Formats: sequence, structure tokens, C-alpha cells
Amino acid sequence: MPIHYEPGDDHIVRITIDRPEARNALDMEHFAQLRQAWERFDADDAAWVAVITGVGQDFCVGADLKTYIPQITALAAQMRDGVTEIDGYRLDDGVKAVLRNVKLYKPVIAAVNGTCVAGGMEMLGGCDLRVAADTATFGVLEPKRGLFAGGGTTVRLPRQIPYPAAMELLLCADRLSAPRVYEMGLLNEVCPPDRLLERAEDYAHRITANGPLAVRKTKESVLRGLAVDMREAYKIESAISSEVFASEDAVEGPKAFAEKRTPEWKNR
Repeated sequence: MPIHYEPGDDHIVRITIDRPEARNALDMEHFAQLRQAWERFDADDAAWVAVITGVGQDFCVGADLKTYIPQITALAAQMRDGVTEIDGYRLDDGVKAVLRNVKLYKPVIAAVNGTCVAGGMEMLGGCDLRVAADTATFGVLEPKRGLFAGGGTTVRLPRQIPYPAAMELLLCADRLSAPRVYEMGLLNEVCPPDRLLERAEDYAHRITANGPLAVRKTKESVLRGLAVDMREAYKIESAISSEVFASEDAVEGPKAFAEKRTPEWKNR
């Protein structure tokens, strides 16, 4: 089954991993489809927030090791002569699909419906807000198999939650419950499974009520600032601030407030 991309009339896109027969594991085709979904979301001016979730009992368990390793090895062999794409597939589909080192400044909300391990955890680190069903489980399980979580987890996790909590996840390689990782600070909210999408979309609607350019530029300032020292981060923040204050939305927001009406955002 495919990766579903469902745009709504409310500026919210829902992206769904629909491969329950393989626990929502991803092979080359599905990594490529997920990368393409993020690129479509980024390019669509009418799409302001994305919610990503899974079908069935799993959010995402990462790469389908039965098929992905032979596929990526064969693809790499074909690309030795400098070819970067074959039949729509790229060597970097896997890392782009899990939002590693991707310049995506629109907000992404994870609605974690079930098991979130391996590449699922990698992608979770690239999401801005995270809501999980109380039955969901989480884990950086690669060390149990002598492997390495190289899709961004060792970089992002210690920057997103307290160091001891991050190292418990990274080094013990245990599978933990949603309430436990909520205590660690990895999640915004835990809820019953039947309320998962409702709660995730509530966050999305709260975001889309705000100026879309201001929201996007705020995320950009945060992500770019985290990658440099504080002096450079302040320079980035000042430049982005000037850009936002010069926008049409920066005129519309205060005007709508003064006139006691809902702003009509132009996204520019």
C-alpha cells in the first residue's frame, strides 16, 4: 500500500503510512513516496501544517530489512557512475523520508498510533509536536542488534530532551511506553487511541490560526539557530525578524486585532 497524502480545506495535510502488513516498515518504494510527500508539502503554499500517522498497530518500525538492504545495495551499484536518480529512487530517500537534515520549515505533527522504533524514532525527531496513543511504544533498538541509529537520532535526541533521558533511550535500547517517554519530555500529549487524530489536529488548528509566514519563519529561526553558536543564531534571528516585520501579514495581524476580527492571512 502507498503513502497517502491528503490535503484539507483547512491548510492541514495528513500523511499516512499505509503498510500494516509489514508493520509500516519502509522499502525503497515507500521511502521514495514519503520523501516525495514531504517535498510536496513543502512546495504547496496552501499547506501550512502536516500531520503524519500510521495505519494499524504501528506508527513506523523503520526500514524493511528483508527488502530494503538488497534494494539500496543494488541501487548504489547502479549509481557508481555519477547517476543520482534511477526510476524516481535516490540513495538519500531514506534520510530525507525521516526528515534528517531537511530544510522543512513548516510545522509537522506526529500522531503516533502504535510502535515507533528505528526509523520511526528517527522521523519522530524531525517532527515539531508529538501526540501519542497511550498504547504506543517507543525505542532506539539498533544497539540490541549491534546496529547504529544513523538517521538523526543520536544528534537530535540529546538536543530535544534532558541528557540522561536521551542516553537511557540510546544506550539501554529498551522499548518504553508512551507515558514513560512523555515523562522524559519526548511527547506533548498522551491520549486514548480513539482520540489520537482529534488531538493532533487540535494542535494543527491552533497553529493554522496564526500567521503562516510567522510560524514558518519561527521554526526556521529555531532550527538554523540550533546549528550554530549563539552569536550567529542572534544574527539569523534578527534577519528573519526583519523579513517577517516587512511582510503583508505583519500589517494584517495588528490591524485585525484593532478591528476585533479574524485575520485574513496572505502567507506573505
